[in-house]
Amino acid sequence: MRNIIAIVERELRAYFSSPIAYVVLTIFVLLSGFFFRIYLAEAMQMALMSQMQAQQLGPRPIDMPYMISQGFLQTMSVILLFIMPMMTMGLFSEEKKRGTIELLLTAPITDVEVVLGKYFAAVCFFGIMLVSTFIPMSVLYFFGSPASGPILTAYLGLLLFGLALAAIGLFISTLTESQIIAGIVSFGTAMALWLMQAFASLADSPNNKAVLTYLSILSHLDDFLRGVISSSHVIFYLSIMIIGLFLTYRSIDSLRWRT
Repeated sequence: MRNIIAIVERELRAYFSSPIAYVVLTIFVLLSGFFFRIYLAEAMQMALMSQMQAQQLGPRPIDMPYMISQGFLQTMSVILLFIMPMMTMGLFSEEKKRGTIELLLTAPITDVEVVLGKYFAAVCFFGIMLVSTFIPMSVLYFFGSPASGPILTAYLGLLLFGLALAAIGLFISTLTESQIIAGIVSFGTAMALWLMQAFASLADSPNNKAVLTYLSILSHLDDFLRGVISSSHVIFYLSIMIIGLFLTYRSIDSLRWRT
């Protein structure tokens, strides 16, 4: 455990000693604030229209906090498809480029500790980004009393979603020395998993449609955003995470033999 913590600390220092972390955080915070403002403005406009219609058709209650939080967090999931590859692209590819991967693999630590240390560092950085979304979301609690259950469930979905993407990016970063290539391939893989739902609509048989829908990484997030926790969705994201970490372990093991 001590070795894992040491690797996490090393990677976090590497994150924040370069401009990548600050650029990613700045972009994410600005985008989250921008989209939250858009959903807030749309909800206020709908509330005004509802008040005007209420004079003729009677009152029609609108759950504005739910509408805002659902739309906002759904947009954040799409943004993470672009952001997560930037976070993971240099975890192993930069080590290979600098030649420090040999030092890491010959150190008195196991491959599992190396993989988990790198992964937990990416997860910690992802957690910082996720916490930053509490800033605009706090507006809902400041001016109203939203139901916390659906919001916390949506954040649980986003957390699992990010854990799966981080594992995918971690594995891909072991395959190349170029951060750019690792980032592009990670983004392409995430986009392919996202577009599975679109491919499902073009499927010619119910079985193919069901399989493609299940493989869509965003389709499993919908229930979380609606405040519903389903074990099948949790298992899907955890399975992606475990597969990604296992493939990373096998890739690092092969590198150790080559060195």
